Amino acid sequence: MCKEAEVATEVMENALEAAAETAAAEAPAAEAPAETMADLGNALEESLQKGPVTDDPVWDKFETMMAEKTVFPVKVESAVKAGVVAFVDDIRAFIPASKLSTGYVEDLESFKGQTLDVIIITADRAAKRLVLSAREAIRIKEREARAAALAACQVGDVLEGTVDSLMEYGAFIDLENGCSGLLHVSQISYKRVEKPADVLQKGQKVQVKIIAIKDGKLSLSMKALQEAPERPERAPRSDRPRRERRERDEEVFSYKETGKATTSLGDLLKGVKL
Repeated sequence: MCKEAEVATEVMENALEAAAETAAAEAPAAEAPAETMADLGNALEESLQKGPVTDDPVWDKFETMMAEKTVFPVKVESAVKAGVVAFVDDIRAFIPASKLSTGYVEDLESFKGQTLDVIIITADRAAKRLVLSAREAIRIKEREARAAALAACQVGDVLEGTVDSLMEYGAFIDLENGCSGLLHVSQISYKRVEKPADVLQKGQKVQVKIIAIKDGKLSLSMKALQEAPERPERAPRSDRPRRERRERDEEVFSYKETGKATTSLGDLLKGVKL
């Protein structure tokens, strides 16, 4: 009997809940309060505080990254006619074909799916235009690597290098550590060298020694790694023949007064008419 009472009570509660839901659904919706001029003024002020539609914080970030030349990675999503497309913070970015590499790019499709280090070169928030460059990122990384290599160089270091170019005054050498330096013509050999091209050629492998570092430039020498030629020994001073002292011939003049004056004043005035 108790069991039947519990079932009846549960059925009644379910019926009451259903009736309440039906009544709520059929009740008329409450009317929204009328909008006043004060409400319109508040809404306008709020919109002005938010700024224009283009005032997106992500573009502030892009402009800062462009100014600081920040290098960051992106994944190429697709290739188009004049370059490739990637996305940065869900913003579509374009990488021109001329900015994909330091060399000529022929096959744009080969970049699809690759991850490239880039910098931002254009961030136009009004036009929603974002342009990237992988070539500039490569150059920045190369400059940083050269600066680090130069900082590690010390006078006296011996390095392998390749002749890059020949000038009248010397040769520029690309070193194995990524730096380059000048091998002056006077530092090529102990033997007299008129022109570097007489003994060196472009692409030739050489071994050089760093002899000076000034203002970020390396001075190199091949001569410093060569054995200096022996100089002929000079005879001891005691064995050297004496130089004969040159004596100046002196002319001796002697003057002896043997006569006396024989002309008088009268003789001098003789014949003078006054």
